[in-house]
Amino acid sequence: MRKLILIFMIGIFGISYSQKVPAVLKTGFSKEALQQKLEDENGKTITIKQILAQHKGKVLVIDFWAGWCRDCLNALPKAKELEEKNKNIDFVFLSLDRSKEGFEKSLERFDMKDKENYWFSTGWKNDFNNYVDLNWIPRYMVIDQKSSIAKYYAISPEDPELQQTIDRLLK
Repeated sequence: MRKLILIFMIGIFGISYSQKVPAVLKTGFSKEALQQKLEDENGKTITIKQILAQHKGKVLVIDFWAGWCRDCLNALPKAKELEEKNKNIDFVFLSLDRSKEGFEKSLERFDMKDKENYWFSTGWKNDFNNYVDLNWIPRYMVIDQKSSIAKYYAISPEDPELQQTIDRLLK
């Protein structure tokens, strides 16, 4: 009986912490979300708005990840395949590593130095992540050529809707 109760409790605990699809799939960003600051590898500050402006006119995939996240690391090979398959679009990697040192080590350890990387120095809870309902990583978003959100929510680079959205935007 104790084992049954334990299994039940573990199941309930697991379900309560599983990733939930946001109720509203947003298509744009709030002013506060756009003003969210991140840091690049050199410690230079940049806002989400500036990142989007750099990629305006292109399809952009945003990949939320961290070096401590087992699910993110398991997804890395498929994320690289997505990049290889879509050389004509841009990819930006937003790190939720817990420290600048962790961010730098993750970039080196997982061969990410040649990619466009930024780090949320403010941590997980910030205006951008709160606005996009970030409740789990990895998470992928597709941004269209006008900086609007075309695919709001994907938890795997293998999500068929990711590639379908990219293909639709490139037509």
